[in-house]
Amino acid sequence: MKSQSKINHVVNRLKWGEDTLAFVIFSAMTLLPVLETGARLFNTNGIPASQVLVQHFTLWIGFLGAVLATRQNKLLALTREPLFDEAEKPHLGKWIAKVTTFLVLVALTWGSWELLKVEMQYPIDIAPNIPRWLAQIIMPIGFGLMAVQVYFKSYKKHIHRISLVVVGLLFSISAITDAIFDVFPVVGIGLILLLIALRYGAPIFVGLGGAAALFFWADFIPIAAIPTETYRIVVSPTLPTIPLFTLAGYLLAESKASERLVNVFRALFGWIPGGTPIIIVVLCAFFTALTGGSGVTILALGGLLLPLLLKEGYSRSFSIGLITVSGSLGLLFPPSLPAIIYGVTAGVSVKDIFIAGLIPGV
Repeated sequence: MKSQSKINHVVNRLKWGEDTLAFVIFSAMTLLPVLETGARLFNTNGIPASQVLVQHFTLWIGFLGAVLATRQNKLLALTREPLFDEAEKPHLGKWIAKVTTFLVLVALTWGSWELLKVEMQYPIDIAPNIPRWLAQIIMPIGFGLMAVQVYFKSYKKHIHRISLVVVGLLFSISAITDAIFDVFPVVGIGLILLLIALRYGAPIFVGLGGAAALFFWADFIPIAAIPTETYRIVVSPTLPTIPLFTLAGYLLAESKASERLVNVFRALFGWIPGGTPIIIVVLCAFFTALTGGSGVTILALGGLLLPLLLKEGYSRSFSIGLITVSGSLGLLFPPSLPAIIYGVTAGVSVKDIFIAGLIPGV
């Protein structure tokens, strides 16, 4: 009992540390641009490399968010039923999904550690007295914590959990010796297992990361290439807008700004015959443009606008469809998160994307 109590105490402290670190990083990420803006207004010296620090805080908040999502069993998947629910008995399909998730996380942890060792041997500063490896250290830690949580959340019985480690060890030994290549078509079998894993609830990143790891492994490319590319994409100058505008959308939703916006747009367009649907289309597009994502619009305005439409005699299916679709118009206007993500991923100017979406949006 005492040993179990100590374990629970350590787990609770670890959870507290994860939550606190995420709060501190997100607060610093929000505060730095404010301080930089104030420094420009008052013609004083700003914080050195503040933009670069915000970009690397995005890396940290992304991995911390993934760790918290793993802990709460909320990783994005193609199924509704959560996979890591400490099942009593193994189910073959779910067992494959759990083993695959664990293996991919272990592989990504190893690749991130290999990248970190190279960065520590040849350090480069991203800011005064801050080496790049210090910012990248969250990658092996994040993937490692996710792997540990997946292990403990997989099954209630320890004997069932051990199966994940046993398969992982067998696969690692085969991978190191390349013996498995001489017997089986590894890439083909691996892709089939990944599809089965996704079917039974494995997170989507497992399919993407697992497929990349398989192809890199087959071509004898170091698996460190995956975290290297992850780092390059995440520290893009435009990517910090995603968590920052998500915060803005949350503040707008919780401050009842949506109710005030409804009143404003009813005053502006309520006189038009059939004006309620027009109000909703314009309002949802405007709110999405402010928050950068249509999901926030549905959450913030759906509860207000659905009763409004039903009260005026519109069908429930029409009302839900109108509210759901109307927010998508705002995605064509700045600061649309999908447009920013597309621009960063495709290497296209985000400014050009917004200019191209202006006329269709209007």
